[in-house]
Amino acid sequence: MIGRPAAALLACAALGTLAAASEIRPSRDFLSPELRAQQDDPSRHPGWLWVEEGEALWRRGEASCQSCHGDIAGMAGVAARYPAVAADGVLLNLEGRIERCRTQHQAQRAFGYESEPLLSLTAAVALRSRGMPVSVAVDGPAAPFVEAGRRFYETRQGQLNLACTQCHDENAGRRLRGDVISNGLGTGYPAYRLEWNALGSLHRRLRACSLGVRATQFDFGSPEYLALELYLASRANGLPIEAPGLRR
Repeated sequence: MIGRPAAALLACAALGTLAAASEIRPSRDFLSPELRAQQDDPSRHPGWLWVEEGEALWRRGEASCQSCHGDIAGMAGVAARYPAVAADGVLLNLEGRIERCRTQHQAQRAFGYESEPLLSLTAAVALRSRGMPVSVAVDGPAAPFVEAGRRFYETRQGQLNLACTQCHDENAGRRLRGDVISNGLGTGYPAYRLEWNALGSLHRRLRACSLGVRATQFDFGSPEYLALELYLASRANGLPIEAPGLRR
């Protein structure tokens, strides 16, 4: 017997084509007017609790982020350039960059994916790029990762045999279970999701999508999700960063 989430996804696959990949729109365009207004209002956006904690973490301690980078305002534009390939050839998203700074330059233990400190710092840094256009590199060392992410995006997966493109390209703008299907961009993450009642990373959302189609859920920070994150960012090049976003 098919459960409610699976049935909803099957319904999504059965819908007619509405939007092509060339019509990619900012994620905020798919929010209700009420949710969009709340996302733009720090006094009503629960995610600002994490931002404030992240700003405090930035300044905290002798080996603080601020001791190397100065005021957090200097992080303007940084989030718009991630994921990016590091000098050693490793693909890092913003969380991975923060963790690497912490372990290699501060001689501290990693916070760990989905930990409150890492989510908070990521949100605080990402906020400094809010409204700026995504500008990830897609050529050179990044090209193989972009291609891997594209293959992931277009490959049917799981028991429901669905690909990301079937919902987020072919049916973007249509309604599914009371929500509007977006183009699936990561520009609002980390985001506060009402269903989570908490801030969460893009990889948490990707794991939920994998579970929804009854496919393999990869680990947070896995090569598969990192490549997919870069591909999603490449689709969003030129569109504004919305993090921390607000989602249903």
